[in-house]
Amino acid sequence: MTTDAAQQVAARRPAYLAELAQGTERFHEPRRTDCPWCGSERLRVRLRTTDLVQHKPGRFTLERCGDCGHSFQNPRLTREGLDFYARDLPAGPDGRGGTTADPGGPGTRRRLSRAHAMRAFDEPECWLDVETGAAHFAALAKQVLPYTAFDGLDAGDGVTEGVRRGRIEEGHRGTLTELADSLAGRYDALSMFHYLQHRPDPRAELRAAKAVLRPGGHLMIETPDPESRYARLLGKWWAPHVQPRHLHLLPLANLRAELTELGFTVVAVERRAPHVPADLSGALALFLDCHAPGADVPWRAKPASPLQLRLRRAACWASVPLIAAARTLDRALARLLTRTGFSNTYRVIARRGADGHEQD
Repeated sequence: MTTDAAQQVAARRPAYLAELAQGTERFHEPRRTDCPWCGSERLRVRLRTTDLVQHKPGRFTLERCGDCGHSFQNPRLTREGLDFYARDLPAGPDGRGGTTADPGGPGTRRRLSRAHAMRAFDEPECWLDVETGAAHFAALAKQVLPYTAFDGLDAGDGVTEGVRRGRIEEGHRGTLTELADSLAGRYDALSMFHYLQHRPDPRAELRAAKAVLRPGGHLMIETPDPESRYARLLGKWWAPHVQPRHLHLLPLANLRAELTELGFTVVAVERRAPHVPADLSGALALFLDCHAPGADVPWRAKPASPLQLRLRRAACWASVPLIAAARTLDRALARLLTRTGFSNTYRVIARRGADGHEQD
């Protein structure tokens, strides 16, 4: 760590410690006794864990409904808590916080596959990408759909950058539920990629998507699959479990039923193409990072010593070949494992009904 970086961490430490002195319990809502999806009280703990990415203080629980299979954070973080745990999160390759997307060949092919999947049903005049980040998806999708006008929506600064770079035509700053009324009926296609699991109320997001779409328009959703066999095998080290940022994990059957209730027709479901081949490498990276000497971060009371930092750098370098090997294994096994229940993501394309009812 450079001297400037150490000074910046030291400057932010008093504010973090003042927040943490009040305890982390205040960041949680009261625990629910029923499922937010179906109302059942047959809940069981899916896992208990800590913040495995930033290592901020706090403990988090995912519970699973014994009736509908919905998994959710319980007790759930408040808006203040979500902001606290998202603060200082490293930006991912799409200009968003986190690391759910990966740069390079596989990520590019996956984004292009989304556009190809939509083109099989429609060549939309206008497409809204929700939580678009810096609009890398839209930039690639234009190669497949050159006559489609892409817009983006995001609460962060990336959407402005997407407009400036010409990746999207319009950038809407805010959340989908906030802007749904002003955007009602404007779009032929709307996408939500790795979005619903972050939202406090996924049903409200689906209703907002319906409002924004024109009759006959298509909604494309990608979200982690809580029924993946990797989820059971890796437990808290499975990246889509990573707390505290994922509030909901929706089983496919529940999402399909909700879309049908809203008047959509599900026209395609895909598990192989949206799979992100990073389960083993992601789990290994999280495990090794949790057991390496701590970084110098402002939410720790004492600065990391020079020896700790040297040991951490050495551990990071030593882990590189291990994680590279795991990444190679992830990609080699992907074609086989995604046929046998190990896909970590599913994709749904649904068509909005003309009159609010399901189309034939």
